[in-house]
Amino acid sequence: MIVRKSPGEVAVMARAGRVVADLHEVLREAVRPGVSTMQLDEIAEREVRSRGAVPSFKGYRGFPATLCTSVNHEIVHGIPSRDVVLREGDLIKIDAGAIVDGYHGDSAVTWIVGNAYGDNPGVVDDEVAALVERTRAGLWAGVCAATAGARLSDISAAVEARALPHRYGVVKEYVGHGIGRSLHEDPHVPNYGRPGRGPRLLSGLVLAIEPMFNLGTADTETLADDWTVVTADGALSAHWEHTVAVTDDGPWVLTARADEPAWPLRDPSRVPRALDAAQAR
Repeated sequence: MIVRKSPGEVAVMARAGRVVADLHEVLREAVRPGVSTMQLDEIAEREVRSRGAVPSFKGYRGFPATLCTSVNHEIVHGIPSRDVVLREGDLIKIDAGAIVDGYHGDSAVTWIVGNAYGDNPGVVDDEVAALVERTRAGLWAGVCAATAGARLSDISAAVEARALPHRYGVVKEYVGHGIGRSLHEDPHVPNYGRPGRGPRLLSGLVLAIEPMFNLGTADTETLADDWTVVTADGALSAHWEHTVAVTDDGPWVLTARADEPAWPLRDPSRVPRALDAAQAR
């Protein structure tokens, strides 16, 4: 069942989204060579609780940590560990959630270790940098399609359109979702498909939109820990996510960080877009 939120509920979710956005800013500073993913998780739990919120993921269906930290060919749901120490050039996917007054915010980022601010391009080759950038552009294409009156698959088609020209594998087993009092609610939000299908988007619908693009196959495998999802061919993967409210005034990105627009249709010049190959060099 799809649950629409009242303006008051969306306002609470915006507070949860702000906690997650602020957390990602802190973690962005912490991501560097020599840091373990468990150290990032410890920072995350401390930061979430210091803001009066509760981690969404810890204990959820038995998940043991505050963050999902997935490195290189790991796509999603990686478990933080002291044995996983970041190296320059690694891709680290950090998925985080927080609960405020019973409502969730959820957002994921992909950083290149040693280049989290894009000021050290020598740590990674153009192909990998482009994957990260284009996956983020796919997220924002989906966000901008989340307008009142559109169809759910308009989001899906907008995301996939950013992957198809580059022959990226678009992960199909793990998709976006509704969000609210539960971390995962109806509807599922695939990152692929034809436009003009599915339920109509109405004001008060809140979605977590989260594309995952792979440099190789779209096929996935799950490791023996029953959580960590990896690419079947060992290729690198990128993952971005935002919590977005559909409103009559356009999509409201509840987890937008300082360098991103909360209202992208009002401020299109700030919407992240992928550079072409010549600009990326």
